[in-house]
Amino acid sequence: MKMDRNMIAYCGAYCGVCEWKDKIGCKGCKANAGTMFWGECDKACCCIEKGFAHCGECPDLPCQKLQELFDDPEHGDRGVRLRNLMHWKAGDSVYEELGNAAQEKAKGLQ
Repeated sequence: MKMDRNMIAYCGAYCGVCEWKDKIGCKGCKANAGTMFWGECDKACCCIEKGFAHCGECPDLPCQKLQELFDDPEHGDRGVRLRNLMHWKAGDSVYEELGNAAQEKAKGLQ
């Protein structure tokens, strides 16, 4: 699948394949400018404030905010987001799906 750069999330997720996007009509991280269906995203707001396209451009990668996300029982991803960010920083148009508990939960939504 060709990656749509407009669907790159600031945190290392790829909104183009997100189950939540399809189930609830979310437009994606960048289009929502940090205000997601679940509330304000501190990772997105930080990137927007610093003028970064995604957290991979930040010299503080991985920061405490991202580390907390990576380690979260529901949203954690066994290093997938960090690998995605490193690929995107290098200019590679590749991604890995997160496959975390939150994405699995969305698959069950009608």
